[in-house]
Amino acid sequence: MSEEPMRSGEFEIVREFEVEAAPEQVWEAITTGTGGWLWPVEYEPREGGAAPFGGTVTAWDPPRRLTARTEDVEGIDVQTLNQLDHLVEPLEGGGSRVRYVHSGILVDDWDNQYDGANKHTDFYLHTLRQYLTYFAGRPAAFATLDAPAASVAPDALDVVTRALGIPDGAAEGATVRFDLPGTGPVDAVLDYRNRYFVGLRTEDAMYRVFGRNHFGAPVGVSVHDFAPGADAAKAELAWRGRLEEIFAA
Repeated sequence: MSEEPMRSGEFEIVREFEVEAAPEQVWEAITTGTGGWLWPVEYEPREGGAAPFGGTVTAWDPPRRLTARTEDVEGIDVQTLNQLDHLVEPLEGGGSRVRYVHSGILVDDWDNQYDGANKHTDFYLHTLRQYLTYFAGRPAAFATLDAPAASVAPDALDVVTRALGIPDGAAEGATVRFDLPGTGPVDAVLDYRNRYFVGLRTEDAMYRVFGRNHFGAPVGVSVHDFAPGADAAKAELAWRGRLEEIFAA
């Protein structure tokens, strides 16, 4: 479910989905387990508590509702208000229905910023569902980085995926053998693919490649590694070196 943007500078992005995980597992994922699918964030567990990016928790009702609101968003000069609202409801027979609303006010580069946030929402929430389905409750070593500045080129995401050995014709759900930086060829499920993003899932990790070149920024990579002893710094170093090789060619 997606709503049309409002042209006054305000925006609202709405998604609803169902997942087999219990509400308590969803709550853990969106509060203390965010490194497994998004990036590590912290909430002070009470209404009025501290939220990420200098925000405030305006609703804290485990495992049903979490809302966080930030004014004058820290480090983001194109946005003056940001609010994330999660409503989690149990389904009869098991599982959960989640309603996610991202709203706020954009004050610059409106169309591009809204388009980027809208498309990123689908990818992040897909990754949340993957986490809840395959890795719920497992601690993650999280790494994230940007490719070199040359990756703002229009074809940069395609350049990266081809260099990693992912066939152009491979579709979502396919098993592919890709060249994992620092490790070598591994088998993975191509769990997400469109012209903006690529998601790969192995038995112990998820790899997310963000085609932010379509929004005027470098390609990004995030690693969520659930293997015992996983080393986030080592993963970041390996990916950084590989991306530098790709864009030096």
